[in-house]
Amino acid sequence: MARIAGVDIPKNKRVEASLGYIYGIGPALSRKILEQTGVNPDTRVKDLTDEEVNRIREVIDKNYRVEGDLRKEINFNVKRLIEIGSYRGLRHRRGLPARGQRTKTNARTKRGSRKTVAGRGRRRGMSKK
Repeated sequence: MARIAGVDIPKNKRVEASLGYIYGIGPALSRKILEQTGVNPDTRVKDLTDEEVNRIREVIDKNYRVEGDLRKEINFNVKRLIEIGSYRGLRHRRGLPARGQRTKTNARTKRGSRKTVAGRGRRRGMSKK
């Protein structure tokens, strides 16, 4: 198993897909990194030479912010928004969507599972209108 940016990437997957296991690297950035290092995206991680792994590791370390540094930066940005009292900061503080999505329906991921409220719905003995 190759270890890049403090993450063990899976050895039986293609290099292009396995780089996505590193926080902050998606499909597009993965292709860009492999293009810069001259590594074939279709090769499996177990078939990479030590030199190729080192080249990939170097490019990621020098040019991109990943894993702990990136998480720290994102948390700092959210804390800053909360501290200055911006609208987005308020939404983060309340645990609601911050990018203008509707919340009357949907938004279940952010708001959590439904909470039953007493007195809602049809009463027994009442008929439909």
